[in-house]
Amino acid sequence: MSSISDVGANKPAGEKSTAELVRDLTEQFSHLARTEVRLAVREVQEKAKHAGIGAASIGAAGVLAGYGAAVVLAGIVLLLAQVMPAWVAAMIVGGAVLLCAAVAALVGRSQFRKGSPMPSEAVEHAKEDIQVVKEAVQR
Repeated sequence: MSSISDVGANKPAGEKSTAELVRDLTEQFSHLARTEVRLAVREVQEKAKHAGIGAASIGAAGVLAGYGAAVVLAGIVLLLAQVMPAWVAAMIVGGAVLLCAAVAALVGRSQFRKGSPMPSEAVEHAKEDIQVVKEAVQR
């Protein structure tokens, strides 16, 4: 893949006509735009991946929380039905399941924070490119 400085670099700029310079400029802008779009697409794909992992983790947290609540309720039922050590086991298992749900929720939250949909790197590159073009035009 050629760099932007290679596009239209057959002759030195001093030997080119205005039409050739305009054509080269158009080719360079086109090349730059395609490169920036590819960067933005890659960045959005990466962030969408993190958002997907976060959604799956939060979904798992919800399922585990439901099972944990069911086990805690079973423990309460056992406690009320007959006061025996079996309820202690049910409470321990329910607490462990709820702890797993909390960990999954924290993982999901951190993945969502990494997965902001805005392609920030591509935007920064585009801003830099615009600034360079503005400075070149002012010369």
